[in-house]
Amino acid sequence: MAIKIKTPEQIELIRKSGVLLAETIALIIQEVKPGINGLRLDKMAEEYIRDHGGVPSFKGLYGCPSSVLISVNEDVVHGIPNARAYKDGDILSIDAGVFMNGFHADSAYTIGIGNVKEETIKLMKVTKEALFLGIEKAVAGNRVGMISSTIQEYCERKHGYRCVRELVGHGLGKELHEDPQVPNFGKPNDGPTLPEYCVIAIEPMINLGRKDVYTKSDKWTVATQDHKPSAHYEHTVCVKKGKAEILTTFVPIEAAVKANKELVYV
Repeated sequence: MAIKIKTPEQIELIRKSGVLLAETIALIIQEVKPGINGLRLDKMAEEYIRDHGGVPSFKGLYGCPSSVLISVNEDVVHGIPNARAYKDGDILSIDAGVFMNGFHADSAYTIGIGNVKEETIKLMKVTKEALFLGIEKAVAGNRVGMISSTIQEYCERKHGYRCVRELVGHGLGKELHEDPQVPNFGKPNDGPTLPEYCVIAIEPMINLGRKDVYTKSDKWTVATQDHKPSAHYEHTVCVKKGKAEILTTFVPIEAAVKANKELVYV
């Protein structure tokens, strides 16, 4: 396994991709309401990214047909936007990537529309908290398993949810997917040791019910087998000594959610 170290200049380029990415997710969140569909949001996102000098990281990667992945309710990740109208009570995990100046950034955020069930709101809250607990362990000298075990301990043992096993976080930089893999489960001594100035995407994917998932007929969307909801949050992070540095941002995203009275967030 070859974990790639980034220079300070490269880290700044990743951060710039992350700023455009956050602005893109915020832009489409402004438009989310009952009756809108993912096709419209995906079109808006692609146009915004390209108009601002970037390229959607996802579109065309492994044959992906969209620029944004929007996973609804029981969909865990990789939801392909379609003509389905979103409705009151739905939760949406919006996952996107931006490639600009030779480097990728990757981020995801889950929102709810209207009257979302309290148990689902709690799932969203715990998943987001788990992301930041995992980030606290992304320091040089720790093994990847410190991140993984922290997320699993918080979500499974403390709150009774389940971490998806088949899907993991990852390194990124010039490629969207680089070493190391970053699972959301495991033991503290699992995985490679994190070197300073490597960049990873940490992304808890947490199910309200069982951990088991399957891939839908579109050959992309991964959903829970028991059809209970799943939440997903993600940041791109630079590993450093003492404290990790978050290269993506939720600030414009959360400002957009607050401004959109149709939505709930945690």
